[in-house]
Amino acid sequence: MDSSNFTASLFNVVFTPDNRSLHLEINSYTSIAGNVTAELQVIAYGFKALTKSLDPCEMKTQGLGGLCPMRAGPLNFTPTISIDEDVINKIPSIAYTVPDLDGQVKVIINSTDTGDTIACLEANLSNDQTVYQKGVEWAVAVIAGLGLVASAITSGLGHSNTAAHVAANALSLFGFFQAQAMIGATSVHMPPIVESWTQNFQWSIGIIHVSFIETIATWYQRATGGTPSTLLSTLSTTSVLVEKRWVQDSFDMLRRGMSYLAEREETSVSKSKIETISGLARVAFKGNMEVTNIFLTGLIWFSVFVVLVIMGVGAFKGICELLAKHGKISPDKFHDFRNGWKVILRGILFRLILIGWAQMCVLCLWEFTVHDSAAEIVLAIIMFFSMLGVLGWASFKVIQLAKRSIAMHKNPAYILYSDPTCLNKWGFLYVQYRATAYYFVIPVLGYLLIKGMFIAFGQNHSVVQAVALLIIEAAFLVAVSVIRPWMDKKTNIFNISIAAVNFLNSVFLLVFSDVFNQPGMVTGVMGVVFFVINVIFAFVLLVLVLIASIYAMVSKNPDMRYQPMRDDRASFIKSNTELNTELDALANTARGGEMELKSTAYHPTYEDESNSFSSGNGASITNNRTQHDGNRVPPSPVDPSVPLFPSSHGPPPSYDSNGYNDITRTGSPAHMGDFNPSAALAAHNFRQQNNSSPWQRGAGYDH
Repeated sequence: MDSSNFTASLFNVVFTPDNRSLHLEINSYTSIAGNVTAELQVIAYGFKALTKSLDPCEMKTQGLGGLCPMRAGPLNFTPTISIDEDVINKIPSIAYTVPDLDGQVKVIINSTDTGDTIACLEANLSNDQTVYQKGVEWAVAVIAGLGLVASAITSGLGHSNTAAHVAANALSLFGFFQAQAMIGATSVHMPPIVESWTQNFQWSIGIIHVSFIETIATWYQRATGGTPSTLLSTLSTTSVLVEKRWVQDSFDMLRRGMSYLAEREETSVSKSKIETISGLARVAFKGNMEVTNIFLTGLIWFSVFVVLVIMGVGAFKGICELLAKHGKISPDKFHDFRNGWKVILRGILFRLILIGWAQMCVLCLWEFTVHDSAAEIVLAIIMFFSMLGVLGWASFKVIQLAKRSIAMHKNPAYILYSDPTCLNKWGFLYVQYRATAYYFVIPVLGYLLIKGMFIAFGQNHSVVQAVALLIIEAAFLVAVSVIRPWMDKKTNIFNISIAAVNFLNSVFLLVFSDVFNQPGMVTGVMGVVFFVINVIFAFVLLVLVLIASIYAMVSKNPDMRYQPMRDDRASFIKSNTELNTELDALANTARGGEMELKSTAYHPTYEDESNSFSSGNGASITNNRTQHDGNRVPPSPVDPSVPLFPSSHGPPPSYDSNGYNDITRTGSPAHMGDFNPSAALAAHNFRQQNNSSPWQRGAGYDH
């Protein structure tokens, strides 16, 4: 309290209901002289669970004799007070069983002569149970990583449908974890159980405590002119408060005990001070990190993760080649990956940038406000704008290619899925969406950017953060519910459910900001409800992703579990080995010759990206078909005049706004209708003249 006549450097209370004892440890300095009385209050979830009047003159046998009368100066004592049975019976059972108890203990000191309150001590309660567990962090991280690994392996084995589904769900799960971490990073004062639960997901935005990483970050900041914070190293003289409430430094309590423990090595009260923390500073403190190390720690871990992935892909490439060379695996095993691994690696790196976008939006933008050091600001600028540029360029390329495909083939799926380079390099932006919703990655990137801006720039404005996040989550939920952009019904349900829970969490966050001035009991109960909803939902998501990942890796034909995409992407996604060998065989059969088949599995797009659709280049053939403006345009590979689409079937199917075609396909257009030997011969002769794969030829992407 203001103008307090009593200051404590150590205030530790341990309550043991088994023997009805209340043990106090107090190291303090007081300017009070005379007789005093004290009122002890125990509050849980806004409810006064225990009230006890203490008169030191009547409790000399319990160790309070030194307070009768109280004398000015240092005051150190450790009394043990016996609590009546009827008082203990009034304490609700949730105080002992619910983790991260939302409670406080107060000691109000009154003057016996005047009755005025002359001092007050308040501290948080804990029953030594918490939902912040390292095991939870590891479990959710491993399962999310398993989903990404499973999608990569199944993709390499040629199960593109399964890989797309598993990757989409794994990325959505990772996004949900990041959303949980962002809630914990807001400056809103939340119930302890919410703070602890969201702390389990801070690893998803790079806040991971490792001692030598923290040492490197501190050294780098000092070396570049910054001043590291020393909160963790000065806990002996600093009381740390979280939004007007005390934060305990460590626990050393009896079973079912309720206490606050903030150890102080110094008994000199004049040296102690109070530090108030919230938002990212609170996250750092709970994670045993200095707040000035948050940005650099996140940047280091993101860079380490990228390097490890590069090394992993390179090692897998080497192992595959070695095994194939010694005949341990079939030569066509992971054939497309082995031939085009560089392009695939670029696509993986792009996907990692997409995963790290939310993390860097928060950390880089926050670094602009705290200025840890000049060099760290430069790193933040470089990282943020380089990621923004890469994702912006990739999005532009995807939209450009999709529009070209729509103009030439009346559907966006052809170019986006027929060219392996385009699919492997830019596919991370659109494979999880249906073909006609290829653009939806742009709203998602904007959604994450705006969230990151409010979290980073609003660390001192909790109500603004809560209101902004509510509006953002509501808008996103409406958008995904109306557009339903994901690849199929199940994936839409998966992601819309995540958006709905994120919106519900933003409603809870607004309540926690005390904008409604609700009673403490309401806030405490809503904190428990928040935890229950999110732990159940997270568990369901983890189980779904785990089952999908295991099935994808152990099943011989995992694609059987998923229905074909209605946007007909499967008609265009084709293994290079299968495609080129089949077309060579067709050409030889049409000529009636017995020429030796020469596989062209090594796709030119892997060797020279300038020949791929995704680069906008490639040769084309000419005919008499013109556009409305009179300019000549090349024929579509699915045009009736091209052998891959027999003329008896008319023009290619069109797509509606939901990405569904006007006829039901059962396979690739190349397999529809009767085979025309003369047409196949013409296709082969044209290919020989132009020296390019027929899968590229005739699309007209040289404009």
